[in-house]
Amino acid sequence: MRADVQRIRNWMKLYLVMGSSNCKLNPLDVVDLAIAGGITLFQLREKGPNALAGEARDGFARQVQSRCQGHGIPFIINDDIEWAAALQADGVHIGQEDAPLHEVRERLSDRIIGVSVHNLEEAERAIDEGADYLGIGPIYATSTKLDAQAVQGTRLIRELRARGITIPIVGIGGITADRADAVLLAGADGVAVVSTITMAEDVRVETSRLRQTVLRNNLTYKSSLDHLP
Repeated sequence: MRADVQRIRNWMKLYLVMGSSNCKLNPLDVVDLAIAGGITLFQLREKGPNALAGEARDGFARQVQSRCQGHGIPFIINDDIEWAAALQADGVHIGQEDAPLHEVRERLSDRIIGVSVHNLEEAERAIDEGADYLGIGPIYATSTKLDAQAVQGTRLIRELRARGITIPIVGIGGITADRADAVLLAGADGVAVVSTITMAEDVRVETSRLRQTVLRNNLTYKSSLDHLP
């Protein structure tokens, strides 16, 4: 059974996206420290140069998944629908060039499905086809995703909320603790980060700092979203 909207909204608060090659420290140590610091959702994005493959990839994924499960943190796979199904992951996140959402929903009917969107048309189509949440970005410039779209700031988040669209939203792209306020106040339910946590000098401290920013803003942005389901 799919999670209800409010649970998904809560999971969006501090969303870590990473792969084994994104980290300054041992990646499993990064996961442990990020969990200790307060992440609320994890997406494994095992792609790019030096990414793991085969049994090494599966073994790493299962170790991360076990850590997430031990702390009640949903474990999401980026793009790879079959891998998500094989791992019995809690969900999958897809982009506009991945498998059509309606096909993903048929394959993973009871899992969380997030979709990256960059304009109102893509957002409305994702909602119509059954997305559980939208990932919007890049909010700020980022070097993590080399094929990222143009920076768009918080404009689309504000537009969707102004139109009364209530689906859970997470902002991503170049977000730091100092920049998170603007994303949350625009109407996002949370922030997704990669290098802000994975390349931090002190992963736990930086994660905790981000979490405190989200919590500090909670009453402010929640007051404008109290009518949402």
